[in-house]
Amino acid sequence: MAKEVAGLIKLQIKGGAANPSPPVGPALGSKGINIMDFCKQFNARTQEKAGKVLPVVITYYADKSFDFVVKTPPVAIQLLEITKQKSGSAEPNRKKIAEITWDQVKAIAEDKMNDMNCFTLESAMSMVAGTARSMGISVKGDFPGK
Repeated sequence: MAKEVAGLIKLQIKGGAANPSPPVGPALGSKGINIMDFCKQFNARTQEKAGKVLPVVITYYADKSFDFVVKTPPVAIQLLEITKQKSGSAEPNRKKIAEITWDQVKAIAEDKMNDMNCFTLESAMSMVAGTARSMGISVKGDFPGK
C-alpha cells in the first residue's frame, strides 16, 4: 500500500552543506520531519556537487517519513558561474555585465533540459537566453536553431 503524501517542500540548498539552521530547520521542523536525518542524506547524496546551489523537492508523508529529489542548479546560477560574476545587472536593459556564446547556452540547456518544461533543445536554449538577457548578459551571434 502506498503511503499518504502529506505535502511538498521546495528548498534551495548548497550541495553538501545542509544543516539544521534556517531555511532547512524551520521548514522541516514545522512539518515534523527529522531534520538531522534529512541533512545527513542530502549531504551524502550531493557530496560531488559541493558548494553549488541545488533545488530540492522534499515529499513528506503522513507517517513523518520523507523522500527527496535533487535537481540541477538553476539557470541563473549556472550563468553566473560561466561569466564569473557575483550577480546580475541592476539595469539589464541598459548595462550589460557579460557576453556568452550560443555554445555555452546550449551546454546549459542540455544540462537543465530534464528540469525544464519544454520539449525541444531549441526552446530550452531560448529560455536560457531569456534568463541571460534578464540578468544583463548578452548572447553573441545569431540563434543557431531555425
